[in-house]
Amino acid sequence: MSDMDRVSAAPPDVLARARKIKLFLMDVDGTLTDGGVCLLSTTSGDGSGNSPVYEMKVFNAHDGQGLSLAHTVGIQTGFITGRSSPAVARRAAELKVTFVYLGQATKTEAFEECMRKAGVTEEEVAYLGDDLPDIPLARRAGLAVCVADGAPELAAICHFTTQRPGGHGAAREVVELILKAQGRWEEAVPRAVA
Repeated sequence: MSDMDRVSAAPPDVLARARKIKLFLMDVDGTLTDGGVCLLSTTSGDGSGNSPVYEMKVFNAHDGQGLSLAHTVGIQTGFITGRSSPAVARRAAELKVTFVYLGQATKTEAFEECMRKAGVTEEEVAYLGDDLPDIPLARRAGLAVCVADGAPELAAICHFTTQRPGGHGAAREVVELILKAQGRWEEAVPRAVA
């Protein structure tokens, strides 16, 4: 079954939840990336070990297009992640992500602040995660989604599991699910920009 067919064939309760979504929040590492963390360093030359370390992240262009489409049709988006990363902040700015919370050891406070600022209820929030720290937010979200390669404990409590793994179009799959459930996909497609 293709991703498009799978989205169309989502269970009626998942589609009902998706129809209500006005805010799409997500973790970053393991959802918008494949979960790998690539640290690059240069040698200091003096043997002190105090060389600069740079972090590299790889984002999927299909996820970017999905988040751009969500923004275009008025669905607010947000990143809530445990790591602090300039690369994530930059990607968020490129995609016009509404809410960006980096370095969140626990994510509940950021989740609540996003809802308050967006003026939405829990049932109007979709949350995409991949691992154990995402469980508290998934329990509260109106539409909780786990990536295909996410932790079984998270998948067990989510309403939907994507066909695609983290970093390979899972966020795009969620956006398509939401927009198709809301009957807005056809409206969004011609408004896609590069």
